[in-house]
Amino acid sequence: MGDAASWLKTLHIVAFAAWMAGMWYLPRLMVYHSDAAAGSEVSETFKIMERRLLRAIATPAMLVTLATGLAMAGLQGWWSEGWLHAKLLLVLLLAAAHGTLAAHVRGFAADRRERSSRWYRVFNEVPTLLFIGIVVLVILKPF
Repeated sequence: MGDAASWLKTLHIVAFAAWMAGMWYLPRLMVYHSDAAAGSEVSETFKIMERRLLRAIATPAMLVTLATGLAMAGLQGWWSEGWLHAKLLLVLLLAAAHGTLAAHVRGFAADRRERSSRWYRVFNEVPTLLFIGIVVLVILKPF
């Protein structure tokens, strides 16, 4: 792997780590936000935290992860690899989970409580399961 490819891989891993940090922390914030009274000071604080986490960390990290991942796949000639197809499916599911959380951030910003704290606790496990699958596919390349 050339020097540029090593830097690309490094950026991909760093961006993925930042994306996952957002995907793990955002639903945890929502667990507590869903129990806070709409319009309360704590609710307003959660709104700021959620918006900043989504816009300043999670979404930019997702975009960099996707861009560098696609670039690496092209540079390395992985498009015909079965493990990459499975990984891309899991990444698309992770992006869908990201979109779901973004929609809930907008809901909370409008003082809507669409789900219970329990729902967010359960949903918080979705990124973890996808993360495990993605890492297993990348490291083991089982097919």
